[in-house]
Amino acid sequence: MSAEFKIALAGNPNAGKTTLFNAITGARQHVGNYPGVTVEKKEGIYECDGKRLKIVDLPGTYSLAAYSVEEIVARNFLLQERPRVVINIVDAANLERNLYLSTQLFEIGVPVIIALNMMDVAKERGIAIDCRKLSDLLSLPVVPIVARKGEGVDELMRQTAQLAAQEREWRPANISYGEDMDEILLTMEEKIKAASFLTDLYHPRWTALKLLEADSQLREAGIRANKKLYEELAGKVKKISRHTMRTLETTPEAIIADYRYGYIKSILMQGVISHQYDINRLYTSDKIDKILTQRFIGPLIMIGVLFGLYQFTFGLSALPMAWVTDFFDLMARGVNHLMADGPLKSLLISGIIAGVGGVLSFVPLIMLMFMGLAFLEDSGYLARVAFMLDRIFRIFGLHGNSVMAYIVSGGIAGGCAVPGVMATRTLRSPRERMATLLTAPFMNCGAKLPILALLIGTFFAKYQAGFMLFLTLLAWVTALLTAKFLRLTILKGESTPFIMEMPPYRFPTFKGLMIHTWEKTWHYIQKAGTVILGISILMWVIMSYPALPAHQRQALNQERQEIINSTSAGSTHRQEMLSGIDRKEAELKLKNSVAGYLGRGLEHVSWLAGFNWRTNIALIGGVAAKEVIVSTLATAYSMGDKVGSDKGSLAQTLTRSPGWTPVVSLSLIVFVMFYSPCFITVVCISKEAG
Repeated sequence: MSAEFKIALAGNPNAGKTTLFNAITGARQHVGNYPGVTVEKKEGIYECDGKRLKIVDLPGTYSLAAYSVEEIVARNFLLQERPRVVINIVDAANLERNLYLSTQLFEIGVPVIIALNMMDVAKERGIAIDCRKLSDLLSLPVVPIVARKGEGVDELMRQTAQLAAQEREWRPANISYGEDMDEILLTMEEKIKAASFLTDLYHPRWTALKLLEADSQLREAGIRANKKLYEELAGKVKKISRHTMRTLETTPEAIIADYRYGYIKSILMQGVISHQYDINRLYTSDKIDKILTQRFIGPLIMIGVLFGLYQFTFGLSALPMAWVTDFFDLMARGVNHLMADGPLKSLLISGIIAGVGGVLSFVPLIMLMFMGLAFLEDSGYLARVAFMLDRIFRIFGLHGNSVMAYIVSGGIAGGCAVPGVMATRTLRSPRERMATLLTAPFMNCGAKLPILALLIGTFFAKYQAGFMLFLTLLAWVTALLTAKFLRLTILKGESTPFIMEMPPYRFPTFKGLMIHTWEKTWHYIQKAGTVILGISILMWVIMSYPALPAHQRQALNQERQEIINSTSAGSTHRQEMLSGIDRKEAELKLKNSVAGYLGRGLEHVSWLAGFNWRTNIALIGGVAAKEVIVSTLATAYSMGDKVGSDKGSLAQTLTRSPGWTPVVSLSLIVFVMFYSPCFITVVCISKEAG
């Protein structure tokens, strides 16, 4: 059996970490969450030279401070799980900034191998890097790679496997932070060693360094471990803080950060990096941004891009969605032909097949939507969308990253609230995150589109485009105003600054797009499919039981028998009368079912909006999934057509039914847009909100 080693993948956001992870693990990935938090955890397997490497993709961070959940998760994993090697992904085109995280890895003492990624971008920008010299100066392996093309990846993993096989003690780097800082660090380190203060968890020098940086996590751990010693060490930190403020007008934390950058600069100035072009020149991404993020043209282009995305999604998904629907229709017809009438047959056709089919028929649309969004995200364009809309969102107490949650939830047309709610994980402020995930479901997601299309097409056919535009704007305005209300009341707090790195524009890799698309689509199938299937079966039960009372069944059977025995009516007329009895029985069954009682009970309130008991049943089903509203309406009206015996579409049935007017349909549209989200969205909001 080959030896197994745990390897961590660390790096800044947009440094190509996920691209490398996908390249080296492929389909052998496991995605979940870190215990107790909503930060995604990805693991994969790579085998090399008889060694099995378990790769853990850490959250992308710029540092290992304790300012965000991602930073805490990454740091705790390194300190508690103690991986054999850390592969540090560094953007070769932004070497100085990316190496800041590297210095913090050096200070922890974990064995590091640097993957110098995007060497092709650096070359295009006229940046030449001497990897051998950088490796010698840092005393660790440095491997140049281009992750999206797979260049250098095999060599990187070979050297990682070799490094992992070596038994190495963790030795923190002794970076100098100036005479005053070095002196206080040494004093604190000796006291920490002597008292074995947190030494079972951290190296003494690293503990002293974190206390100087006013690290909140270390403060809490120190108070729990040895409050007396912690207070003594805290006193020394206060003393040096007063000294630095008096002499330099700055804090120890800022001084440490300055010296880290000074350390990086001293390394790079020793012939590691050279520029062939003017360092102030505008690169291709900058030139594109001058147009795409321009104050007036940028938003217009953004609307065009997003409109194109959804045109692509709905246009290409129509045919495969029809294939899936036809497949389940064929399955239902087969069951109908093979099985005798009864509850089991009804459960299989109306509950299970219809339930699964209703969910899986949307899989092609969901898959194409995720593929399109993954393309925009990997290309770097979605970062520009968040940047452009940040100014507007801040007026309503939200954050620039809230834009993405709204768009994914169906901000233009289609989308799904579940990934939209999950997209709020990128927000660091708990209040802004809560305001976003509570209002993102107001968007017109793909599940709402069938009912909107049905009612607009039936009652506002001449103004379809105008009404859809109006409803889209209504969803955005309502969500933003609600968020503003929440931020002024129960979610009061200062807005956090929106700092975002603009990644260079890149053409996404096909493999990366496929992995992203399949991960999210499979997640949708697993969670949405099982939940909606269960709710569909439940809806079948409450619309089927209890059975009609015996005296009503006897009365209906007696009417049937009288029609059959009648000699005055012709065969055609007799058949029509029997069909009428069947419809009457079906309507009575529905009225006397649990769903019927609920629908009629809600009429005491819903009449104000013009909703009848059948509509109420559909809205109850819509709590499970908005797609259920159309199918439940069709079922409810098919169980006894009081208007006439002619069969027709649901739209024709609604226009003939008493009580249905343009005003009532508009009332229903607005209600569907803003009442309870789908059940799985509620579950997701509950999980994400903690």
